Amino acid sequence: MIRNDTICALSTAPGAGALAVIRVTGPQALQVVQGLIRRDIRSIASHSSVFCRLFRGDVLLDEVMLAVFHGPKTFTGEDTVEISCHGSPYIQQQILAKLIASGARMADPGEFTQRAFMHGKMDLSQAEAVADLIASESEAAHRLAMQQMRGGFSDALNAVRERLIDFTGLMELELDFSEEDVEFADRTELLNLVREVQSSLRELADSFQYGNAIKNGVPVALVGPPNAGKSTLLNALLGEERAIVSPEAGTTRDTIEDTMQLDGITYRFIDTAGIRKTDGEVEKMGIERSWAKVDAAQIVIYLIDPTQWSTEHQEQFNAVRRRAHGHVIAVRNKVDINPSTTPLTQTAPEGIPPNGDFPTEAIPISAKTGIGLNELRKALKAHTIQAPQSHIVISNTRHYAALNAAVTALEQVETGLQSGLPGDLIALDLREALAQMGSITGAIDVDRDILGAIFGKFCIGK
Repeated sequence: MIRNDTICALSTAPGAGALAVIRVTGPQALQVVQGLIRRDIRSIASHSSVFCRLFRGDVLLDEVMLAVFHGPKTFTGEDTVEISCHGSPYIQQQILAKLIASGARMADPGEFTQRAFMHGKMDLSQAEAVADLIASESEAAHRLAMQQMRGGFSDALNAVRERLIDFTGLMELELDFSEEDVEFADRTELLNLVREVQSSLRELADSFQYGNAIKNGVPVALVGPPNAGKSTLLNALLGEERAIVSPEAGTTRDTIEDTMQLDGITYRFIDTAGIRKTDGEVEKMGIERSWAKVDAAQIVIYLIDPTQWSTEHQEQFNAVRRRAHGHVIAVRNKVDINPSTTPLTQTAPEGIPPNGDFPTEAIPISAKTGIGLNELRKALKAHTIQAPQSHIVISNTRHYAALNAAVTALEQVETGLQSGLPGDLIALDLREALAQMGSITGAIDVDRDILGAIFGKFCIGK
C-alpha cells in the first residue's frame, strides 16, 4: 500500500527561460502549499487557477499560476495543487525545499499514477498504459497506449470475466450442498462458456506480437556479405550518416541500430557485420552477433551485390532463409553499376552459380543514388505484422503471460467438465483463471513486488 502522506515532484523539466510545474498531492496538500502564499488557499475554487506570489519568509520567490483541485475529482483522487513557476533551477529548489519543510516529501517514481490506481481512478492496465503513453515514439504506439489508457482492453477483459464469475459462484455454492448431490451450474452451458472465453482470451493474446512490434518497434536486420552496401543502405534509409562507409571489407565489426518511422510504425534497423569466412577474432565476434540479429529480427533484409555474387554468397543467403524466424527480403544493390536483373556472368568471379540460383525476386536498388528505396519501403510495410481483426491490441508482456495462464486454466476446466470431475476440482481451475485475468486489471489483490516493478519504471512526477 502507498503511504498516506503528501508528496511533491517537479513534473515538467525546465529549459532556459521556460516554465516548470511542481505538483503536490495528498491529504495535506492544501496546508503544505499554504506556507508559500499569503492568501487563504481554501478560498480558491476547485479546478481553477489564480495568480499568486510565493514567499520564503519575507522574501518574494516567484510570481506563479496556482491551480487547486479538491479530491476526489483529481488524477490521484486526493487534493492536488499545481504550481506553474519560472524555470530557474534556484526557484524550483527553493519551492521544493519549502514544501518539504512544511510536511511534504519527494514522490517516488510513478507514485502519482500509483495513487490514482489505489484510489480507484484507473485500473492497473490503464495505469501501465500511462507509462506506455509517455514512452510512445510513434503515432501507432501513441494510439495503442491511448486505447488502453481509456479502458478498451479492460472493458473487453471484464466482460468475459464477469460471465465466468457468475458460474464460479454457482460452483462454489454446490460445495455447501455436497451431501445433497445437487448441481446449480449447468455443465453444458458452462462448457460452452469456457470455450467461448478461451477463444476471446486467445484472440487477445494473439494480438501481442503486433502490439509488441508497435510498442517497441519492428526489428529489421540488414545482413549480407561484406561491401554489399549495408551501411550505405542504412544511411540512405535514415537520411543521415549513421554508419561508417568504407571500401575496405569488414569495416562494420559490431551492430549499429537506429530507428525510422513509416506510416506511424517504428522500424528498428540493425546494420550488421558482413557475413564471410574470416580468421580475425574481432570480426568473428561481429559475425556471430549478425547471426543473433537474424534470429531476433522480424524482418531480414539480405543485401546482394550482383557484381560479386558467388557460390559462397548463395550458401549464405540460403542459410539466412533457413535460420530467420521472420520475413526475408532479398535486395539487389548497386543497380547504378549493374542494371541487369541477373548476375554479371562475364565479369563476376569464378564459381558464380547459374542464373537460376540467383534470387530473381530481389528488389533492385541503389543505396548510393536512392533508386528503388520507395519499393523497399513498400516491401517493409507489406512484411510487417498485420493488425489483428480485433480492435483490441495488447502490448504488455505481463498481460500476455497472464492471458496465456488463464487460457491454460480454462483448458483444465474444459478437460475436467468433459471427464466429469467433481465441482470442487473444476472450481479450483475456474478460480485460477479468474485470478490471472484479475491480476491484469488489479481486480484482485496484487503483490506489492509486482506493483513496485510496474510503477518503478515510471518517471519522477508521474
